[in-house]
Amino acid sequence: MDNKFLKKLGLNKTNEGTFTGLKNVAGKGEYITSISPVDGKEIGKVRSTTKKEYEKVIKTAQSAFLKWREVPAPQRGEIVRQYGNALRENKDALGRLVSYEMGKSLQEGWGEVQEMIDICDFAVGLSRQLYGLTMHSERPNHRMYEQYHPLGIVGIISAFNFPVAVWAWNSMIAMVCGDVCVWKGSEKTPLCTVACHNILQDILKKNDVPEGVSSIVTGDYVIGELMTKDARLPLISATGSSRMGRVVGAEVAQRLGRSLLELGGNNAIIITPDADLNLVLTGAVFGAVGTCGQRCTSTRRLIIHEKMYDKVKKILTTAYAQLKIGDPLNPKMHVGPLIDQDAVASYQDTIAKVKEEGGTFLIEGGVLKGKKYASGCYVKPCVAEVSANLQIVKHETFAPILYMMKYRGGLQNAIKIQNNVPQGLSSAIMTTNMREAELFLSTAGSDCGIANVNIGTSGAEIGGAFGGEKDTGGGRESGSDSWKAYMRRQTNTINYSTELPLAQGIKFKL
Repeated sequence: MDNKFLKKLGLNKTNEGTFTGLKNVAGKGEYITSISPVDGKEIGKVRSTTKKEYEKVIKTAQSAFLKWREVPAPQRGEIVRQYGNALRENKDALGRLVSYEMGKSLQEGWGEVQEMIDICDFAVGLSRQLYGLTMHSERPNHRMYEQYHPLGIVGIISAFNFPVAVWAWNSMIAMVCGDVCVWKGSEKTPLCTVACHNILQDILKKNDVPEGVSSIVTGDYVIGELMTKDARLPLISATGSSRMGRVVGAEVAQRLGRSLLELGGNNAIIITPDADLNLVLTGAVFGAVGTCGQRCTSTRRLIIHEKMYDKVKKILTTAYAQLKIGDPLNPKMHVGPLIDQDAVASYQDTIAKVKEEGGTFLIEGGVLKGKKYASGCYVKPCVAEVSANLQIVKHETFAPILYMMKYRGGLQNAIKIQNNVPQGLSSAIMTTNMREAELFLSTAGSDCGIANVNIGTSGAEIGGAFGGEKDTGGGRESGSDSWKAYMRRQTNTINYSTELPLAQGIKFKL
């Protein structure tokens, strides 16, 4: 990656590979080395946060909250508006860094930054719409209403696959709500974390915003554990695997804190006899291979009516043969690398288990070799024909492995297969039959947090709340009324009479 893009993001690299000019970044611990999965080269190093530094970050955030909560919400929105404009100016450079450090296509890298811009726009409007409710009291000359107050410090733990957007979903809304944020980005994409932080710090400094309104800590699970166990952080928003979420949820619940969990997905597309195969092709292929299968909304399963099965096999075989795998910064490539060697090992292990359990591969997988695949992180997207009851099919593997399975009879049989996995994030149906579409969206239909008709499982718009059920954690981020997760609700009753009547007609005289 050209150093001019790093410099534009405030990442000035020294001869030792470290960075100077980091703005309010606590880091005196061990070095975290960022290795690009694109070419296997070192991008640079940042230091991890020590426990002593973490303590300082939290105390600074506590102090900042006392001031930030008093700033009127529309003024807080103005800060977010300026950050959105700064992101527009840095969209190219930050998108390139996302692509190079994480491995997703350049178009997806730019798209992720656009999501940040979009959520800034959403949050600016929200800053004038943090509505409560008024209600009638049963007592005369009384007024009741509800209002919302900021929680305090919001701890954000994000994953490598969306190294910038998920933080923005949380922090931009939390900031207009009056909260302050402490962010631990993935140790696999530390430079994306620092770059976003640098851009925001410039905006905060220009507007004389107190230090600590937005902070980052860097490191591995040790720092994450400090956050989840810290009662000074009333809300932890964590994105990652279901396994990680169980640990985080239990730790936060132990101290009676709140957790907002965005965890694993095992997303399916149901293809009925009335499906439009053109839509199936686009939705299924991009859903399965986009971001090299490393989205929580990636399509993992195709549940296909037996009448359509051979047709779908044919179009998938043709489409997969045309996929171009290589450098994601090259716009001609469809599929980039997996994030690291651990991900490659997981991909290979899953392929082996599919075969052990009796599945067969319509399109074989494998690790790609050669000079242009020197990082060792490039793999072939593959398609397996399986029975729906295989144990491996119920497991989420962050890789481009797509399972095909048949269903017979009515749509209820397909819905039963779809829902018969632990995860419940995203789902879709391909049909031109209105009755099938409505059944899929009904109470008896998909049990996922996201249910789509005639689009794939992958991706989401920021206007709608994002999240899922069951092992996906139940959290909701981004749009709609998800802002309420970042605030505490208070019920108020005002007596403007000269008497003190009690509720439910209770009499009490002295």
